[in-house]
Amino acid sequence: MITRLLKTTLAKYCKLNSFHTRLQAYRPSSTESLKRTPLYNFHISHGGKMVPFAGYSMPVQYKLSISDSVRQTRNNVSLFDVSHMLQFLVTGPNATDFMERVVVGDIHGLKPGQSTLSLITNETGGIIDDCIINKTKEGYIYVVSNAGNAEKDSKHLMKQLELFSPKGVDIEFQTERSLIALQGPKMPIIMQAGLIDRLENLHFMNSVYTSLFGIQGCRISRCGYTGEDGVEISVPSERVIELVERLLSQPIPQSIGGGMELAGLGARDTLRLEAGLCLYGNDIGEEISPVEAGLTWCIGKRRRKEGGFIGADVIIPQIPGKTEKVRVGLISTGPPARAGTKVLNSEGEEAGEVTSGGPSPTLRKNIAMAYIPRSLSKVGTILSLRIRKNINQATVTKMPFTPSRYYTKPKSI
Repeated sequence: MITRLLKTTLAKYCKLNSFHTRLQAYRPSSTESLKRTPLYNFHISHGGKMVPFAGYSMPVQYKLSISDSVRQTRNNVSLFDVSHMLQFLVTGPNATDFMERVVVGDIHGLKPGQSTLSLITNETGGIIDDCIINKTKEGYIYVVSNAGNAEKDSKHLMKQLELFSPKGVDIEFQTERSLIALQGPKMPIIMQAGLIDRLENLHFMNSVYTSLFGIQGCRISRCGYTGEDGVEISVPSERVIELVERLLSQPIPQSIGGGMELAGLGARDTLRLEAGLCLYGNDIGEEISPVEAGLTWCIGKRRRKEGGFIGADVIIPQIPGKTEKVRVGLISTGPPARAGTKVLNSEGEEAGEVTSGGPSPTLRKNIAMAYIPRSLSKVGTILSLRIRKNINQATVTKMPFTPSRYYTKPKSI
């Protein structure tokens, strides 16, 4: 009995420890420097297990195990605090031109209310950050980027703003707003109860500025980081606890399934890995180009011809497949691969390295992402992973590992 308990405890520790290892780049130097989101006390009172992440104290999980929380999100709906993310507005008559200088996306091509995933790039073609860019119906651009890069992004943007000509652009960082995410197939049931607008008219990668449960000034974006149908809600920080409590109190009919649960970083990381989505600092960074990362689709077709963004002279020539390495998905046998695991070719020689990996609760298989030579990247190619002293088989596979279930009905709200 004692042996079984010890094994269970060690297994749980190893899972959490491996999660912390994947996010090592985000750890602050001291716990004393940790920031807190406006929901910090809420997390504590609801049993959240807090860990350092991106300079913040954030919940890694609640009462559910990470695996159960992943299944909860895939089958029902979960609520995540993502208030640590950097939110900012870009305003002025030349805001779109400015954004097309600093990111690879076709921002001019966005319709009012539309959003896109894009990449902030450097002069050598590397990725400074990934971000969601919303061209709002209100006439400004709303951007969400990674918490761990907040200082770096801010400095880069302000430097580019100084260099940008013509002027007529302002950047306003939204320090008084929080951000929460509802993810999962039951999300519409929860959200529609608090909306006057019909949520069915808001499709994937669109946003609307509205009231939610009577709380004014909410920006609802139909997007997320899990591969599921979901929304991210930007809300004034003084109202975020009220909003979260209202959302959690909404009933889901028993005939439809279980209710909503709080979820933390552990489930979010596993969900995004299953969805084949990159984690900045692990899978993408300033030494990785969009083409190497398999994110060429983020570069607008017009931008591929015209360029005009920082690093275009390096990135555009790579688009026809002219990179030595590329990000791929792997399904493997044996113990799960973690970041840093070496990938071997058929001769047993080191050929690449895993950047993210772990067990998939949805597939009940071990999955990973890695950078390997383009010559080995064909789906179905058999490779090997060196995990400690063992050699385990891995097969190159398509991503996402689990099917995406975004709501893509072509209407606007």
